[in-house]
Amino acid sequence: MRIEAYTQVQQVYNTTKSSKSIKTNTAGYRDAVQISSMGKDIQIAKQAVANTPDIREEVVAPLKASVQAGTYYVSNESFADKLLEQYKETLAL
Repeated sequence: MRIEAYTQVQQVYNTTKSSKSIKTNTAGYRDAVQISSMGKDIQIAKQAVANTPDIREEVVAPLKASVQAGTYYVSNESFADKLLEQYKETLAL
């Protein structure tokens, strides 16, 4: 999109600034933030989750070894049951 009259559009949105500045005495005011104990607990929980690994090697390693050895077996009935469960869950959404 090309705007031919850019300066005209700029003038419409140009705001006039006041040349007078008002000085206020804010030396005595100070902002403060207090985090509740629940907020601190949530922060600790979030940090613990962030520090945990995404893959649990103690669970994955035996499965990986059996797949590489060719001994990993899944029954057709079990696979079909899980597939139907997932399908029903997607329909419910």
